[in-house]
Amino acid sequence: MVAIFGQGEPHADRYRDLLELAALENWSLSTTWPCVTEASYLVPPPNRFALLSWLGQGAVSVFPFQQESLLDFVPLMQRYTERPRAEMDLADASLVWLATETGVTTVMTLDARDFSRYRLPDGRAFEIL
Repeated sequence: MVAIFGQGEPHADRYRDLLELAALENWSLSTTWPCVTEASYLVPPPNRFALLSWLGQGAVSVFPFQQESLLDFVPLMQRYTERPRAEMDLADASLVWLATETGVTTVMTLDARDFSRYRLPDGRAFEIL
């Protein structure tokens, strides 16, 4: 979302092309509320407003989770936090949790360094687009 709606993002064209492909092939795109919050923080107005309008129109479904799911996030965040090098944030943990819940392991992210090391409980790796 940041790559598409951020200002001066060098990878914007690549991700716009991926979204066009997703529309043509009817991909079901999902994210989580922590990712929306993070993107909204990182993208300045007026692009932020465009991002939120785009999401509000259903371009991507925002997958809900129950409060108790945070108990699943904590061990993930502990496992992948290796200070001072790397720290798994709530947004990343929510996407790993979402992949565990849905079985979908393809992720659109600029954060290839972190997502290349994250694993699902069964050991599967992410396919990074």
